[in-house]
Amino acid sequence: MELVIASNNVHKIREFRAILKKIGKFDLLSLLDFPGYAPPHESGVTFEENAILKAQQAAKILNLLVIADDSGLVIPALNGAPGIRSRRYASENATDKENRQKLLKEMAHIQEPNRQGYFECWIALASPSGVIKTAKGVSEGTILEKERGGLGFGYDSLFIKHEYGKTFAELDEATKNRISHRRKALDRLLPTLESILQAANALPS
Repeated sequence: MELVIASNNVHKIREFRAILKKIGKFDLLSLLDFPGYAPPHESGVTFEENAILKAQQAAKILNLLVIADDSGLVIPALNGAPGIRSRRYASENATDKENRQKLLKEMAHIQEPNRQGYFECWIALASPSGVIKTAKGVSEGTILEKERGGLGFGYDSLFIKHEYGKTFAELDEATKNRISHRRKALDRLLPTLESILQAANALPS
């Protein structure tokens, strides 16, 4: 059974694939397999709205089961920024490095304990007929004053995970995939995905 990961981000695609391996049996595709497909403008005002928007459009146009996420870094001391604009924090076409540099500048005057923040992820599962389920995952930590680590992407090198003493960019991929906000959200969707597989397998061939 085919399942499309509605993303062109190779880091996200790899993370989804690693997590979804535990249930198997899905033929996992991504938007890289559909070069002619144009994702929608992320016009939602919440992570959940954007995840639904991306999943619904892809499922309808591609006529397949789709999973889509929207996630970002939320810092209470910055009134929730970067928030839903995490990918576009420095500018509309900003690089990860530019976004990190802006965040460091915005937080230069902020000291502990106000350098707390969290990654929030919403994942939407949709079929061509509409949204099936959404789920949320959160990963809490502290924002450093300088980058550490060469792994990961986005804000990973500035985010030190509570209880681990390392940034997401210092953790190996397997560990990050076990504790990430995306993993927590996806875990809440796994029973639904498993039910869909069971129902498909029960159909007469």
